[in-house]
Amino acid sequence: MALNFELVTPEKLLRSEEVHMVVVPGTEGDFGVLERHAPVMSTIRDGDISIYKTAGAEPETIKVEGGFAEVNDKGLTILAERVVE
Repeated sequence: MALNFELVTPEKLLRSEEVHMVVVPGTEGDFGVLERHAPVMSTIRDGDISIYKTAGAEPETIKVEGGFAEVNDKGLTILAERVVE
């Protein structure tokens, strides 16, 4: 069982993969998304997205600046204004 995760910027699709969990820097606070998470939309603040490939794995972090996160029955999509490489 896995969460379908996509990271998109205005320029391109950066990631589309199956992961265990993603922690998102929401404007109301960080929140974790696992498979079957309740549908939600949130704005995101500048910060790090933490991507856990498997349970207990060390997270990979990606710095984002602004945007939106949407969780629906298909998974998690993050529409980032900018990704800092």
